[in-house]
Amino acid sequence: MQVIVLLSQKGGSGKTTLAGHIGVEAERRGAGPVALLDADPQESLADWWITREAEAPACAQTALWRLGDDLRKLEDQGIRLAVVDTPPGVTATVRSAVEHADFVVVPVKPSPHDLRAVARTVTLVEDIGKPLVFVVNCASSWAKITPNTAIALSQHGSVAPAVIHQRADFATSMIDGRTVMEIPRRSRSADEIEELWGHLASRLDRVHRTSLAPLREVAYA
Repeated sequence: MQVIVLLSQKGGSGKTTLAGHIGVEAERRGAGPVALLDADPQESLADWWITREAEAPACAQTALWRLGDDLRKLEDQGIRLAVVDTPPGVTATVRSAVEHADFVVVPVKPSPHDLRAVARTVTLVEDIGKPLVFVVNCASSWAKITPNTAIALSQHGSVAPAVIHQRADFATSMIDGRTVMEIPRRSRSADEIEELWGHLASRLDRVHRTSLAPLREVAYA
């Protein structure tokens, strides 16, 4: 089982909405069974899932202190991908979530405050030695700061090529437990999520192949 952890120093980055969309798109594209894990005390992701008609992806509430045990249970149940939504902040308990991650996704809203908060997040992830990718999220297509945000983030690490723009269909689709990919009208938002998952899937595959390399070396020794 592979584990994606969504992490953000600041609240309001759209992390929960992005977690739900990544989980649904991963399931739609054959990466499942997928499980969403809501480790945020606000329980917004779990509340969204309760209103959802579709059974997949699965969803469970957890706490950071028991995340390791819950991940092991999911793996025993045959889950192939877990997407973990964490509370905002860089704390000791959040650090424990990163330690369980195969890959860390850091959504960043194009704003000076969000950019200033990135350094602590990067330091935490790099200290643990986990790969990460930034996602420019909740962006405005007309704002000059949007492309500048991607440039600034690239100085700290990898940036996903897909920029997720702030549109009403994200909010309206999630009212009844859906995502922008599941509403009847095709939208640019759905295209962006599909592009994002394509990038994440490629990065996860790279992480998986890297983790298997030592095993191959032992096998051929």
